Amino acid sequence: MDFELTEDQSAIAQMAGSVFADYCTDDRLRQFDTSDAAFMQPLWQLCVETGLQALAIPQAQGGSGLGMTELMQVLQAQGGALGQVPLWRHQLAAATLAHGADPALLAWASEAAAGNALLTLDLNGLSSARGIELHATAHEGGWQLDGRVAALALAEESQAALLLVSVDGQPRLALVELAAKAITCVPGRMTHGEAIADVHIDGLHVPSSHLLAPTALSWLEPRSIAALAALQLGVSTEQIRRTVEYVTDRRQFDRSIGSFQAVQMSMANAHIALEALRSCLWQLCYRLDAGLPAPSEALATAWQACEAGHLIGHNAQHVHGGIGVDLTYPMHRYLYWSRALGSALGGSAASLERLGDWLSDNDKLGWKYDLEEHQAL
Repeated sequence: MDFELTEDQSAIAQMAGSVFADYCTDDRLRQFDTSDAAFMQPLWQLCVETGLQALAIPQAQGGSGLGMTELMQVLQAQGGALGQVPLWRHQLAAATLAHGADPALLAWASEAAAGNALLTLDLNGLSSARGIELHATAHEGGWQLDGRVAALALAEESQAALLLVSVDGQPRLALVELAAKAITCVPGRMTHGEAIADVHIDGLHVPSSHLLAPTALSWLEPRSIAALAALQLGVSTEQIRRTVEYVTDRRQFDRSIGSFQAVQMSMANAHIALEALRSCLWQLCYRLDAGLPAPSEALATAWQACEAGHLIGHNAQHVHGGIGVDLTYPMHRYLYWSRALGSALGGSAASLERLGDWLSDNDKLGWKYDLEEHQAL
């Protein structure tokens, strides 16, 4: 696999790295922890000014029209810095709307690209034990929505959301304007600082155009997995870097603890898990940008991100000893983020179960069968 970036991709990665590293100092992260802010609004404004919030939105709607490989660079930088901004949900929701032909949906995508409207999304119903709790029934040329969505990110701060709804037992995406009177929110906050709310919807009527085509979900889900995995890659990379720095400086018995075999093996396992996640993610992003189907690759990446986040997070905490759980020391934040990302991905068990279901229904496995040179075999 070729991990070399193009000149433009490298420029995007460098710009994103600079934006997040300059803003997300440990002092600012501590200040955010003790504030009531839903997200880092000054950092979000920097993202809007530099165009990072619209990379994946098509050019026709005012975005940059770039792919998942470019977005991955930005999200990896965001994860490494623990930047609390809604980059991936906002622009993937807008990009999904931009693939529809309805003028109302296109208008929302344009507003999102310009930074005039904040969008969010939720796909947790695909892996939740409760399933999809929001139901749509036909109503006077449109649809009536009833039910709830648990822990919707930035529900009170966003103007609209793409939500999973059940239509005749099948999952679909619906655009919901969150200011509607039929919606009530019960706010909360994730342990890693993200503002959420349980959204209760009672008799909300939406036009037929707000229920997206079935293909919208199959387009959005693998890209959402790639986005979350890219964040996890950034979190884990920085987690390992800080841990290696710590075990190099920390001395015991007149030796750096990084020279102890048990510590070296623990960090080697963490590095192997990180590189496995990187390979899975790059393959997934390549296939998405090339227009190739990637259902199994997406599920494998989700599983790898959950497993790597867990292993790396706990290894890092372990070799830090007691200082790793000291809330005045920054390491605990990375474990919180890894747990939150794993939860958003549905967890490793659910991802593995879905991958097993896919394998039972498909008699081919591997990216090579989709390439032109293998079609004659």
